[in-house]
This record gives sequence, structure tokens and C-alpha cells, in this order.
Amino acid sequence: MKDLIEYIAKNIVDNPNAVKVTESSDSGLQTFLLEVAPEDKGRVIGKQGRIAQAMRSLLRVAAIKKGSRANLEIV
Repeated sequence: MKDLIEYIAKNIVDNPNAVKVTESSDSGLQTFLLEVAPEDKGRVIGKQGRIAQAMRSLLRVAAIKKGSRANLEIV
């Protein structure tokens, strides 16, 4: 799932080297923190948060297929 987030983010931003995804797990919930360059934050969030919401939806579907729960936070 971490690879999925990295793949999507690196293809959206102008500076793919600045993309960093960290993972933490707490009582059955996996939390992924996505860090990008400050100038690319708007690209990852999208108009009215549509891209961020789509990324979260894809992450949840991938987590459900594996039998877990996941959350995405953009830092």
C-alpha cells in the first residue's frame, strides 16, 4: 500500500524526489503520512480536495482487500 501511494504521488508532483511516505500502525489501523515539497502540496490535494480524496479511497480499497484499515494524511 505504501508503494501505491508513492507511485500516485510521484506521478502527480513536479519534484518526485521530495515524495516521502512513512507508515505507522496502531491497534489495527495503518496510518500513512505523505510528505511532498511545499510547492507540490496543492497538486497532491487537488481542487476541493478531490485528488486527496481519490487517493484515500484507493488506499481504503487496498486495505480492505488485505483485511485491514488504513488512513492517509498529507503533511
